[in-house]
Amino acid sequence: MATTFDRTDPLGGLPPKHILEDGGYSPVFTDKLKLEEALGFCKTTLENNLKANINLVRVSAPLFVTRASGFNDNLNGTERPATFEPRDFPGTHLEVPFSLAKWKRWALHYYGIEAGKGLVTDFRGLRCDDDVDFTHSLYVDQFDWEKHIDSKDRNVEYLKETVKGIYKAFYDTEQAMKEKFGIEPVLPEEVHFATSDDMIKEYPHATPKERENILCKKHKAVFFIGIGGMK
Repeated sequence: MATTFDRTDPLGGLPPKHILEDGGYSPVFTDKLKLEEALGFCKTTLENNLKANINLVRVSAPLFVTRASGFNDNLNGTERPATFEPRDFPGTHLEVPFSLAKWKRWALHYYGIEAGKGLVTDFRGLRCDDDVDFTHSLYVDQFDWEKHIDSKDRNVEYLKETVKGIYKAFYDTEQAMKEKFGIEPVLPEEVHFATSDDMIKEYPHATPKERENILCKKHKAVFFIGIGGMK
């Protein structure tokens, strides 16, 4: 649910006060420069771990694409992209991407990335029509990755191995943050796998979200397989 902004409120967009107060939240860093250092260290460490664990190479992401290229992911088709027309290229319509979903697949071919290897990039975009609250922003800054998978590896076993590599990247990053900045980790050492079909059988009267909450409360880190049904 989007936050209704009071533009006169200097704390607009932060979590509601009752969440901050009831949760007993207090920032880990009061020094803003230290916070920036920690953020940079966290992003760099996570990226390096992802590259090592699931065989990725870093590439640069486009800040804008031409409308004619078809690279922009139009999401549900109603959002307006941030657009501009360069002075020296009249008639050329450029758009800030919503996501790199289409571009990443093209990039695998462009860079000639062989099966078993992939790419990772730091995507930055704008979403003018997003519902803005304390978990959503008009500005997007996120890791994006894509991998060239051989047809023989399109199976549950390969999926699980990939998930384990990704999860280990997060786990090891959290451990590194603890060692360098003293932030207590919360992730368990291993991720738990569960299928949606098995969860329905075990908790037939719970909603999908309730089933997720039940398993996450029990195992702390869960990967759900087969959302929408197993074939």
